[in-house]
Order: sequence, then structure tokens, then C-alpha cells
Amino acid sequence: MPSPLASGAATVAEIRTLALVGPAAAGKTSLAEALLHKSGAIGAPGSLERGSTVSDWDPLERRMQHSLNASVMHLQHDGIRLHFIDTPGGPDFVGQSLPALEAVETAAVVINAAVGVEPMAVRMMDYAAERQLDRIIIVNKIDSQGVDLAALLAQIQAAFGKECLPLNLPDDGGNKVVDCFYNREGHSDFGSVDAAHRALVEQVVEVDAAFVDRYLNEGDVDASELHAPLEQALREGHLIPVCFVSARTGAGVGELLDVIAKLLPNPGEGNAPDFLNGEGPDAVLMHAQPDPNAHVLAHVFKVTVDPYVGKMGVIRVHQGTITRDSLLYVGDGRKPFKVGHLFMLQGKDHVEVPRALPGDICAIAKVDEMHFDAVLHDAAEDDHIHLKPLPFPVPVHGLAISPKRRGDEQRMWEIMSKLVDEDPCLKIEHVAVTNETIIYGLGELHLRMLLDRLREVYKFEVDTRPPRIAYRETVTTNAEGHHRHKKQTGGAGQFGEVFLKIEPLPRGTGFEFLDQVKGGTIPYQFIPAVEKGVREVLTIGAIAGYPVVDVRVIVYDGKSHSVDSKEIAFVTAGRKAFMAAIREARPIVLEPIVDVEITAPDSAMGDIAGDLSAKRGQVSGTHNGAAGTMVVKGQAPLSELAGYQSRLNAMTSGQGRYTLALSHYEPVPPNVQQQLMGSFKAKDEE
Repeated sequence: MPSPLASGAATVAEIRTLALVGPAAAGKTSLAEALLHKSGAIGAPGSLERGSTVSDWDPLERRMQHSLNASVMHLQHDGIRLHFIDTPGGPDFVGQSLPALEAVETAAVVINAAVGVEPMAVRMMDYAAERQLDRIIIVNKIDSQGVDLAALLAQIQAAFGKECLPLNLPDDGGNKVVDCFYNREGHSDFGSVDAAHRALVEQVVEVDAAFVDRYLNEGDVDASELHAPLEQALREGHLIPVCFVSARTGAGVGELLDVIAKLLPNPGEGNAPDFLNGEGPDAVLMHAQPDPNAHVLAHVFKVTVDPYVGKMGVIRVHQGTITRDSLLYVGDGRKPFKVGHLFMLQGKDHVEVPRALPGDICAIAKVDEMHFDAVLHDAAEDDHIHLKPLPFPVPVHGLAISPKRRGDEQRMWEIMSKLVDEDPCLKIEHVAVTNETIIYGLGELHLRMLLDRLREVYKFEVDTRPPRIAYRETVTTNAEGHHRHKKQTGGAGQFGEVFLKIEPLPRGTGFEFLDQVKGGTIPYQFIPAVEKGVREVLTIGAIAGYPVVDVRVIVYDGKSHSVDSKEIAFVTAGRKAFMAAIREARPIVLEPIVDVEITAPDSAMGDIAGDLSAKRGQVSGTHNGAAGTMVVKGQAPLSELAGYQSRLNAMTSGQGRYTLALSHYEPVPPNVQQQLMGSFKAKDEE
């Protein structure tokens, strides 16, 4: 079926954008299939079991029967063009879910009626609110046996606020739904439709004093007149609509399409993102306007690197119009590229289109300069245009990898760099002191899928070693360091002398380097060499082989030689002076402390709390989850949670699940620090 963009007939007011987010197994992919089928975009809905869905087209996704990547689709319904994104629900894959929020006006949080409000639903609601997106809650699987939908609505309101009000209500045991925004007649499984209608109207009119007066005087306001205050209520989070559907039976799917077309915002009605031009306090705020005639502003929210097709950037157009002949700049790049082909995505299928308007989501292929989070624009005078960075979780699960075949190190780095380009929550680094390549991800599943992709997509085999914890080193007091590097080997020698001071900085500050040399005792051209030597220590560590953080280095004196002083001498002197200072500054090793959220049967709460306590963790709170479950929140050192899913399975008979997120860094206990330092010395002496 041809893309609805192919005609080029749509206007900005006829475009909607939506991200399906929420926990795994909520039925987001099945709902995407139902929406595509109901709109006529596909002939029949695909099946996860058969591996025939539009969005989960990746071989790994079909084998796992779970979404691992964000997938972009589009459809046309009742004169509107809907771009929507199916996102993975596992906490290990939020690097794919979060960027989707940058591409849409509305975040649709999908909740499994049979399970209730899960931690991932709460996280995505919070993320969407932080980005000032309109939010809608879609309760899926309303036909599940034994569900109490009225109790679930109460649970949703308890979790997210009384502003969560149903736009439609389930009826006939979840076999159909009844509109309660435009309609006030009849009954539902919840009782009177009129009561739900009044609650909606009262919530909407509260944002507009004139409508409040009309409502008080007339007793009601026709819903067809409430478009403007409704959009305002959605923008302000004063109303979070709730819709009921069953993707399996199709109940409520057509009604959901009507809600999207009639009530959800177009690109001119949502909260537009603010772009910044420049860095720091001098950055200039740029308000994107959904004007097709303005200059282009588009954001790259997803990058894919296909082994055969090459790099492709998936973009959301926020301003201006992009055509196949547009000349665009990538960020602060000075050389424009010409858009050769412009694609609309339908899962894995690419449909070429002539143009993209504000609100459209499309893709541009074979532009090497394009990267995740880049902004494309057509104004050469703009220096560095970007969006406020997303709050990605920090990857702290590490795995040492090496190629199975000697000599494949370069190819391994090339492949890993492509995978890191695709996922902002993957990080790769080389640890010089141990000569290890470490890949960091958000969890064990995240890293396992990475290894599967290496093997199945890139046909590349690697050896792995146990996970490496992302420890850090820092100092706790001021100290001074000095080193004189003098080497004479016949002919020109090497000479450089450095005096420096170090000071601890607040946790999370990073690193500062200050040049306070007076009188040219270290010639200015050698100051960068001193900093280079200092930064080498930041990378390889000083006491345990981990990166050094939160320290200020002040170089204040030194000596040079008119003939023998050269860059290598001051690199060496800077490195060794910094090492000497660290050892005098009461250095400590820091370990990552993670927030852990565990959902499990309430009968296992005592075992879970006791296990956390035994692992140097602590419980900070508990609350009721779905029927028969409790949610435990706490903190624990990441190093103590290796293999935690296996322990949790043993305590809960396989019914427990958990999520981790980096909270902060704390000093390790003295015995652990001694162990880490001893291991580092042993390797250093080999």
C-alpha cells in the first residue's frame, strides 16, 4: 500500500505523532499491528509468535518475541497522517525508548490490564512529563480473564493523579468500549457514562475561565467546542486521558484512532522543543516553529548502521520543509550535504517521499557525518544547534571482550563503534593498564543481546570475561607533587621538571586543569604536554587502575632546558608528578551505587529485604503492586548484584523482576579498596 506521504497532500495541522512506551509484555507491538490493520495500512495484523509483525522485524526480536529497537511506522485515518513509534519495554533498552520521546508530541503509555501499573510505566510517565509532552494512557488487554478494570483505573489515578480520566469506558466485559467525551448517554461496565462525561468536561474547562462560567451557568458545555481548552489541558498535564483497548480482539482500536485524529495535538498544538545555538551561558535559545516556510530544523533521534546499506539517520522535522534536493548542515559542520533520498519508514520497509513537513518523521541514508542527537539545518551561519540532552541512565554493567581470532582487533573496534552509534546507552573503552576492551551496558540482557548481534548480524565471534565494575578513583585532601624527568642517551637528552598541586572537587564535577606558572619557568608551548601527561593518569588510574575523577590540578612551577626540553619530557614529568600528588592526597576508590526496584510476590518480601541487607544494600520503601505483589525500592552497590536475577528467581520461584539505575558513587569499604589496590599492583609488576 502506498505511503500516505506519497501524495504530499497533508498539512501540518493534519499530522499527529505518537510514541508507544511502557513495560514489556504490555502489548505495544500487537497494538501497533491493530492500529495499522484498522486504518487499512496492512491487510492483516501480524503475529509475534509467527514473527510477522511490521515493527519487530529484526531477527533477534523475532527470536526473542520482544522489541529490542524503536520501530517507526505511519498510517492515515480520517484525514490525518499518524507517525508512531513502537518502543521496547525492557529497562535494559531505554536507550531506544527515550529518544522516541524527542520525536513526538504525545507519549502513549501502554499498561497491561492483567498486570497493572509497572515500574517501567512510571518511569516513562516521568520522562514524558520532564520533556513536557502530552501524555495518554492506553489500557491494553481489557479482555483478559478476571481483570478488574475499575480497580485498575483507581490504581492508575493513585499512581499518576486524579487528572487521569477515561475518554472511553469498557462495556460488555471488555468486548467493546463506549465514548464518554462526546457522548453522555448510556451505561458501561463502570456504570453511568454521564458521570465520566461530566468529570472530563469539568477537568477541561478548569483551564479557561470563560468556559468555567458557561459550565456553571448552563450545566454543560458541548464537547465539540472544547478543542482549544482540551489542547491546553493536555499541554499542561491537567488532563491525562485514559483509553481502553484490546489489540487481540480489536475492541477500542477504532475508537483509539478517532481519539488520536480528533483530540491529540498536531505539531502546532503540542509543547515545541527549544533548541540552543552555542554552548554554556552564551547559548542562544531558539524556539522551533512548525512553519513549513521557515528554515529547516530537524533532529536525528535514531541512527542505524546496516552492514549492507550503511548509516541511516531517522529524523523528526520540527521546522521548515525538507525535499530530496535540500542542502543541509549537520550541527556545527561547515560543509553541507545534499539530500539524495528521503524515506518514510514502515518497520523495515523504506518508502521514498518527495518532502517532509514539520511533524513528519523520515529517514536519510548514506550521510557519514550524521550521528545520534545531531540537528540538521539549512542556515550556514548557525554555529552549534542542539537540543537539551536527554537524561540517559549511565551504563555500569561492564564486560571485557576480545576477538576469537588474533589480528581482528581493528575489525572488532569498527563493529563495536557502529553498535555504539546506534545505542546511546552503550559505551566502549580501552583500559590501557590491563590492555582490556570493556563494553558497558545497562544490564546483563543488554550485553547478551549485543553479543548475539555481533554473532548473528556481523558474523563476528568474541571471547568474554567476567563483568568489570565501573569503579572510579578520587582524592580526599589537597596535596603537592613534583617530578624531574632527566634522560641523557648521548646527543640531545630529555629534560622537564613539574611542580603541581591537586585539590578534591565535589562528586560528579569531573576534572579541571589550571595553569598558574609564573615567569615562564615552564615555557607556554609545553603546558599542553603537562596536561597530556596528567590526562594519561586520569585514564589509567593511580592506585587501582580505574579512571580518576573529581580533581583539580594546578601547575604552578617547573624548570626547562634550552636544548633538552621537549614535549615527551614534560608529558612524563606531568604524569609522574600527578601520580605522586595523588598518593599523598588520601586517595580512595569509589563504587557505583544503584537504585534497585524489585517487583515480587508479597510473600517473598522478607527474603528480598534480608538479601539486600546482606549485600550492603538497604530498603528505602515499599508499596503495593498488582494483585498479590509488592514493589520494593532500595539501593545497593552494583558489585553486590552480580547474577541478581538468579538469586531473585530462587527467592520468588521465578516470579520476581527488577530494574537498576545508577544513583551515585560512594567510597568502597577499606577491605575492598585494599583488595583492588593489591590486584592493581600485582598486574603493574607483571
